[in-house]
Amino acid sequence: MDHLHIFRRHLYQVVFAILIGQGIVFIGAWWLTSHGNLAIYWLIGGCAFVLIFSLLLAGLISQLASAPLTAIRQAILHISPSEHGIPAPQLNQLRIGRELVVNLIGQIYEFNDVTSKTQALAEIEQKDIKHNFIAQNLPLPLFILDAAENIKFANKAAADYIGIDAPNLINKNVYMVLDMSFTSTNTFDTWLKKAKIAKATFVGSWERVRLNARDNQPNRLFDLAAYYNRGNPDHIETILVLFDHTKTYSQDDQAISFVALSVHELRTPLTLLRGYIEVFEEELRDKVSPELQDFMDKMNSQAEQLMAYVNNILNVARVDNDQLELHLQEASWPVILKSAIDTISLRAKVRGITIHCRIAPDLPTVGIDRLSISEVINNLLDNAIKYSGNSQVINVDTHLTKDGLVETTVQDYGFGISSSIMPNLFTKFYRDHHNRAQVGGNGLGLYLSKAIITAHGGNLWVRSKEDVGSTFGFTLLPYSRLAEEIKQSGNQELVRGAHGWIKNHSLYRR
Repeated sequence: MDHLHIFRRHLYQVVFAILIGQGIVFIGAWWLTSHGNLAIYWLIGGCAFVLIFSLLLAGLISQLASAPLTAIRQAILHISPSEHGIPAPQLNQLRIGRELVVNLIGQIYEFNDVTSKTQALAEIEQKDIKHNFIAQNLPLPLFILDAAENIKFANKAAADYIGIDAPNLINKNVYMVLDMSFTSTNTFDTWLKKAKIAKATFVGSWERVRLNARDNQPNRLFDLAAYYNRGNPDHIETILVLFDHTKTYSQDDQAISFVALSVHELRTPLTLLRGYIEVFEEELRDKVSPELQDFMDKMNSQAEQLMAYVNNILNVARVDNDQLELHLQEASWPVILKSAIDTISLRAKVRGITIHCRIAPDLPTVGIDRLSISEVINNLLDNAIKYSGNSQVINVDTHLTKDGLVETTVQDYGFGISSSIMPNLFTKFYRDHHNRAQVGGNGLGLYLSKAIITAHGGNLWVRSKEDVGSTFGFTLLPYSRLAEEIKQSGNQELVRGAHGWIKNHSLYRR
């Protein structure tokens, strides 16, 4: 509906009514004063004249009176974003109220200019994360990186969390600012490199990440979430959000340290107990009934399991404190593997399980720490025994891979592992909740084994299917690959530290 047309029509009607009224009054007054023979004709003619004159005059008056409003309307429609192609009003053609209209339209244009600038600034600020209200006031530490992995934005929570003022973080490389350590080789650095090669967008998350202390700041433990978006037009390529769990995770670390301190006192009496059991076995073997001999075997098996449990706790505490040293020396892998299997075979026998071992011929010697690698074999076989269910066979296989690594696998045919459990399997204290009530354990064996194998330069992996069984495997480097490194050290062995924290490798490349 054209509101200007309605306005003009109403104005026309009012002016016309006024003119008609005035004309009728004038003609009526004239007619009353003159009663000649032609008066009636004069009356009719006068009314016709008044009608025509009123029509023309009303149109002219309404046109002139609405001209200022028409100009203002045209000016508003000219700058309206919803209208297109409407020209600006020709103000020089106004005959009435030109100065007023010029002033009002000037105010309209000025107001529109201010509004446009404000809107443009708002759009710029909306794109500029520095002015984003949510990002600035998010209670979680937030970092935004460009394509070169430099920090383009850090909110106040992030600055407070790491103890560096926000302005001092801008354009700094993220690896120089966030000295992060992870519980596996799947670090943020490796994830981001993979994303940049193969992904347009990518989401990643990590639990129990450690932010190493700097400038008298406390160590932080947190979960990390990351989002990658290649080629973002606003140069916001990677977003990092930190979820602090320092208190919760620190309690776990304190718990293992306290338990390790307590368990350490068990080693001496446990060692004596195992010694007495061995003496009894040697002195009484073939001299007691099969039932008593079975009791002796079970006692020995439980003593060995308890000793393995104690060693795991103590070594995990050493790993977390970066105090576990491995001394890598040349060794025959078949000899080490058979010895470790013999040690745990009694425990398998007590459970009615047979361990089959297949060793490929002509395996090269390996560079290992004999004590710690025996713990790995013990942990993997112990898990296979515990999770075998009704199965009575465990297969151990060792062979040379196509990459020239010595690989050993431990396969059981028991409960298997749910796919939802797999990503957290090598995390400290983590256990399969489906079998937790049926099978004992502390969730430390795989965590420790992973740290030890990683320190050896190898890899620990798992394949599993529920109700079918699991296969755990690990690789070791042939001694020939370590020989040059050992020569450079000037010693007969290579000393390495085993720890559960894996740092971002980019931290050392930049």
